[in-house]
Amino acid sequence: MAEHRQEFERDLEAIEARIIELFAMVAEDMPEATRALLTGDNKILQQLTERNKIISALYPETEQLANREILLQAPVADDLRFLLSVLRVLTEFELSHDLVIQIASRANHFLSDDLSPRTRGIVERMGSLASDMWTQAADCWYQRDRSAAFALAERDNDMDELYSSLIAELASGRMSLPVTMEMTLVARFYERLGDHAVNVARRVVYLAGSAPQAGPPAE
Repeated sequence: MAEHRQEFERDLEAIEARIIELFAMVAEDMPEATRALLTGDNKILQQLTERNKIISALYPETEQLANREILLQAPVADDLRFLLSVLRVLTEFELSHDLVIQIASRANHFLSDDLSPRTRGIVERMGSLASDMWTQAADCWYQRDRSAAFALAERDNDMDELYSSLIAELASGRMSLPVTMEMTLVARFYERLGDHAVNVARRVVYLAGSAPQAGPPAE
């Protein structure tokens, strides 16, 4: 019986290691996407696309492992909460890295010099904030820190303010219409990255032993 439990715990640790790896890849690639957008460096996009292939492979593998443990081990309490949380956050990783690729790919749609100085400044701040939020979400998950989860939700308000500032700048007419349209999408991509980080944090509240706050996911 003890050996069976030890094997189960090793499987849980392997799943946790994959989740931490996914956190790291998403958080590390966000500033690179912003750099690609602002510099027009297509080599960065190629690197991020290769990384996306790794994430796309990890997603079903980790999902299969979690489902397998639920089916074979019939876990309860903390173990069940962990496995259910893994299944929920996997989607957040995949969607978030897709957004990272979308941001970086905009480097192909216009020249970075087409952006107004204020737009560049706001984008830099949004990119930095999104990366910080995902790093904080990773720490929140690893430490099972409910208080950090609530603090992260507060930071999402800062992202919303930056989003509003960027939309106002885009509406000023300082840039061409095609660039304005593309940057409107970029603004939404950054906002959604913040929302996905908050969704992960909400799962930590449940994972740590308390039900998530009521309400729909932040999307």
